[in-house]
Amino acid sequence: MVRPVETILRALEKAYPQAHCALAHDNPFELLVATVLSAQCTDKRVNQVTPLLFARYPEAASLAQARQSELEKIIYSTGFYRNKAKHLIAMAKALMALYGGQVPADMKALVALPGVGRKTANVVLGNAFGIAGGVVVDTHVGRIARLLGLTKAQMVEKVEADLIRCVPRSKWILLPHLLIEHGRQICVARRPRCGQCVLATNCPSCLI
Repeated sequence: MVRPVETILRALEKAYPQAHCALAHDNPFELLVATVLSAQCTDKRVNQVTPLLFARYPEAASLAQARQSELEKIIYSTGFYRNKAKHLIAMAKALMALYGGQVPADMKALVALPGVGRKTANVVLGNAFGIAGGVVVDTHVGRIARLLGLTKAQMVEKVEADLIRCVPRSKWILLPHLLIEHGRQICVARRPRCGQCVLATNCPSCLI
């Protein structure tokens, strides 16, 4: 018997075959920096900022030596720029001191870096290293997972735990990209397009 979550995954994969990480990056360092910047900011805005940022600071060594005031000017439009600049410089210094400037492919090591939480670590592990260490939970993922009945939790950690339990590990990396894409195109928070939703027959929150 096909489980509801498997039906949901199949439908989403068919609807969004190109779903992928929306943060532009060429290596783990760039993805780590971009993900830190994406807090309380759109991926689109981050992608507008990072070309200049990476041209000026292409690796941990240069970012570790950055003047905070100059970094703040570059990332200003991403919001919370003072804290983000402080965290990015401290993070780069930690990478230099502990890992020779390389981004570690390890959850415990990543979350120990300044400004890096579990969500950021999951993004980097999954999309830079192909490691399914957990499930990325952002606003879209949490909201749609609740609508689909995959979780009742509000806390990010509990949402992730519920998704880990019900979703095959082979889909942990892809699932957030599918749900984010679905949240942007169809399951929009204030105006869900249930009549166009491929999950309508499997969604307990469907409005039709």
